Amino acid sequence: MSEPAPYLVDDADAPALREAVSAIGRAGYNEAAVLNRLGLFDLADLDWRLLHSYREERLAERDTLSLAIDLFLLQGCLVKDELDRLFEASSREALLRTGILDIDETGCARARASLFPVGGRRIFSDHNWPELPHPGYTSVPYNQVMAIGNDSRHLAHVTIRRPIGSALDLCTGSGIQALMATSHARRVCAVDVNPRAVRCTRFNAQALGIANLEAVEGDLFEPVRGERFDLITANPPFVPSPVNTVRFRDGGPSGEDIQKRIVGGLPHHLAPGGVAHLVTELGEREGEPIAERLREWLAGARMDICVLRVATLSAGRYAIGHAKGSDFGSYLDAAGAWARNLRAQGYARVVSVLVSFQWSLPGSEPWERVDESRPPQRAAGAEIEAAFLAERLARDLDLRRRLEGSWLRRGDPIACFDASVLRGGRIPTRAKAARLGQALAIEYQLDSLECQILARLDGRTAATELMRCCGEFDVLEASLLEAIRSLLRKRLVSME
Repeated sequence: MSEPAPYLVDDADAPALREAVSAIGRAGYNEAAVLNRLGLFDLADLDWRLLHSYREERLAERDTLSLAIDLFLLQGCLVKDELDRLFEASSREALLRTGILDIDETGCARARASLFPVGGRRIFSDHNWPELPHPGYTSVPYNQVMAIGNDSRHLAHVTIRRPIGSALDLCTGSGIQALMATSHARRVCAVDVNPRAVRCTRFNAQALGIANLEAVEGDLFEPVRGERFDLITANPPFVPSPVNTVRFRDGGPSGEDIQKRIVGGLPHHLAPGGVAHLVTELGEREGEPIAERLREWLAGARMDICVLRVATLSAGRYAIGHAKGSDFGSYLDAAGAWARNLRAQGYARVVSVLVSFQWSLPGSEPWERVDESRPPQRAAGAEIEAAFLAERLARDLDLRRRLEGSWLRRGDPIACFDASVLRGGRIPTRAKAARLGQALAIEYQLDSLECQILARLDGRTAATELMRCCGEFDVLEASLLEAIRSLLRKRLVSME
């Protein structure tokens, strides 16, 4: 039995392969169009149990976009006439030779890999629903290449995009992060221990006509020993699993087997001025901040850490979500095994996080910043970079001196939310604020002094003028300065 989606291509097939991918693009196969056609907010909402509804209700008009969605995203079958409308003969033959297409004796064409729309790009990887029947194999192989899911998209969205010399993507899988980095890095290296993943990444580079990407097989940093990079990204296996059988998913009983090695290797491979991004899940113990564990893995390296919490599940919910079974009894047994493993690790909950690392500024103490947001649905790299700058400004010991001759401006537009008790009790008024129009939907708690400062700032205000308002606010200058620091940190106020 052949293995799925061998991703075979040679130089002779590359032009026809690129033309096939271009034909799919001309059909309108991009992320926005696919979501609109299927009536979805997010591709993560796709559910194989609704395949019949998608085809009957959303893909009834069999234009080329519907055909591409059915073949490459819903893992469906196209008849000969439909396949001929989607591809020219040379493109069709190239997809057959590379193992992407399979045509059975009845003439039914099925894809042996999915083509995931990521923004305006199209990237091949193994199917999102490996449990469904596919040509060439009947069970999920151990060397399965991870489908492009939420984790990959979220990591791509928070990655800081600026012109750089070199980028490294670890646990590259389909190569999505490495492929994205080729647009702003002169050289990109993609590493994976799975040879099929390396082959898939090379295949995608050929299909997209990308020449500045090198995909190599190896164990994390081993193939690039002694090198430093301006950008490092990683989407490692991180699931705290009691079974540890899915290679691209499971990170050992704690979930930390791979990710702690990645974080521990950053000080040896991140260039000065560089940035590293990690998407992962971390088990959270009561009374133990996640940032402390990340700091421990850095082993004393002077790095600043931004942690963005995007989802949290209780240990029980997490166990239920990962358990599988052929019947009710086996499902309960599996759920119990997952729950026992999480308890053994001391995890009260499991948190989905996006973590960014940069070297600390000379002479400053390393810090950790933790924010909560809904997962980003569009590019947020500029906001991550702004968070680093804001945190460093707020922590500047010479801020009082820097304020002299500077101007403060409210970060409009800002939405403020008050929660007041109208009757009874002595519960203090609570206020929150958020910057509107941002990719990261972060809400910040405000105290009364911060609220007063925001209300006082109208347009561009001299910082020294605001510092003279201690009497108006009935506070000491030190308290006013700390409130300004807090607002700068939250990016609700900017300094010019």
